[in-house]
Amino acid sequence: MSDNSEVKGSCLCGQVSYSISGNLGIFQYCHCSRCRKFTGSPFAANMIVAPAQFSWLKGESLVGRYEVEDAKHFATCFCKVCGSSLPWMSKSGKGIIIPAGTFDDDPGLRPKQNIFVGSGSDWYVNPDTLPKNDGIPKKG
Repeated sequence: MSDNSEVKGSCLCGQVSYSISGNLGIFQYCHCSRCRKFTGSPFAANMIVAPAQFSWLKGESLVGRYEVEDAKHFATCFCKVCGSSLPWMSKSGKGIIIPAGTFDDDPGLRPKQNIFVGSGSDWYVNPDTLPKNDGIPKKG
């Protein structure tokens, strides 16, 4: 992504939206128990950008935040209307963590690593090993 690129994202109901721009940083899958609990998934797909690269476009007052007291970096943000995950500033203030599923546009960057795989779920199965359907499969 070039220095002048902009990628937008939003929540499910569309009342909160944001923009990121510039050279995007880290894009990774996190398998830690906190990310799994927050996403309800075997891992979180997160992009991390510098705070100067992030801005709320609308609905910032609708953003709720939850901090795990004993966590050094982890927090979460969500839309108070629809409950969607939203970007959040790390507790250190050094990075904005963007839940990749909230992007409206392709950021042009792909995940480069998995982190905290040692605390990953036991039930995870690589999606590439499962049947692929374009919709809900028909019975029979």
